[in-house]
Amino acid sequence: MYTFSPKLRLISIILIVLGLVLFGAGYMMNHGLLGDDAKITHLMEAAHANGHNAPTHSSEMNGGHNDPSHLEHVKHQIANEPLSAIHFVAVFLFGLSAAAMFFYSIQHAAHAGWSIIITRVMEAIGSFMPWAGGVLIIVAILNATHYGHLFHWMDPALVDPNSKDFDPLIFEKKKFLNVPFYIIRTLIYVIGGSLIVWKLKSLTKKVDDTKSREDYKKVYSWSIGYIAFFGFCSASWAWDWLMSLDPHWYSTMYIWFAMTSCWTSAIAVIILISVYLKRKGFLPQFNDNHLHDLGKWLFATSMVWTYTWFAQFMLYWYANIPEEVNYFFGRFEYYSILFLPSLIPCFLIPLIVMVSSSIKRNYKVVVTMAIIVIFGQLITHFLMVMPGTVGPFWNFGLLEIGSVLFFVGLFIFVVLTTLSKMKLIPQGNPFIHESLIYEYPF
Repeated sequence: MYTFSPKLRLISIILIVLGLVLFGAGYMMNHGLLGDDAKITHLMEAAHANGHNAPTHSSEMNGGHNDPSHLEHVKHQIANEPLSAIHFVAVFLFGLSAAAMFFYSIQHAAHAGWSIIITRVMEAIGSFMPWAGGVLIIVAILNATHYGHLFHWMDPALVDPNSKDFDPLIFEKKKFLNVPFYIIRTLIYVIGGSLIVWKLKSLTKKVDDTKSREDYKKVYSWSIGYIAFFGFCSASWAWDWLMSLDPHWYSTMYIWFAMTSCWTSAIAVIILISVYLKRKGFLPQFNDNHLHDLGKWLFATSMVWTYTWFAQFMLYWYANIPEEVNYFFGRFEYYSILFLPSLIPCFLIPLIVMVSSSIKRNYKVVVTMAIIVIFGQLITHFLMVMPGTVGPFWNFGLLEIGSVLFFVGLFIFVVLTTLSKMKLIPQGNPFIHESLIYEYPF
């Protein structure tokens, strides 16, 4: 049994409290800025000082930056920063937790033996889904009740043919993009995923007690069900929580791009927790053969993510269709410090370092790579959310740092508390012996 150390528990609580304090301070600063029209006007002038007015959102394609209504639009963008800071981290961790259970379900569906000793690690990560999902439900409700303005399409004037703000493109999408259906879908993602994770955890615990093949068959069946659930819902929540931030724009590669971002991050977190448990003596059965296979998955998913990034960017940029390529204009113009450089931790470093087979057995190198990949994919989610919500008026300040610290502390607390209530080795699994003696042949 794993014991959650008091020191690590204290660290997680400190991170939660520090995150709340920093976020609170950032919120007060943000709220104070909203009352200063002169300063906001100065920020607008600074953002467009080079003469370029690259749109960060499709709603900016109509009307100029000197339009009287633009000041109100910018105020909405600045006011969006607190919710945006919460939203991008919550979506990242929800997707990461869901992807960890997707990887877990693949192992059971394929009757894989090597990965059984890290089953509990994946289950513990999956246990964070209700927590991140709960935050996303709150964010959805705040936007639906117009306390937040992350989702441009939720403005009822846009689908009112008699309104001066009527938007025919959003009107055509209202069968899918409407508030009641959006809330229902969000509840399905969060509640459905959480219930399946709970069911899988209870079944594997039962298998430990009964060692029954019939019970194990149920684990297999529910794993197949989760794969189907994840396949449909990961596509849909990428549309809802991320792509609909800019409802005029769409990409057929986007769902794969978002999903692989979460998948590679999930593999990285599995590596960190597994190595931590081994170093602390709780999981001595985990060896360099298991690390090698996880390293292969980390390398492979990073390369798949890069393929989807490049395919999406190249096709849209090459086509140069205004309503499609505007998605990238603002990122080049206002997020240049992050947009292309994000490829360094997500693609370039993993490619250079992890292409060698032998390096994947080096604990320090693989752990370092896992941390780098998580950092890079967190920046990826930042870039998926912020340009469409706050536009050029962004910074990685107290709100963002506070949100990240809060969620990291909460993640550590929830996941390790869950682990402390489990048997780390699933003795009832029929493939446990294969996992314990697993040796990679090369």
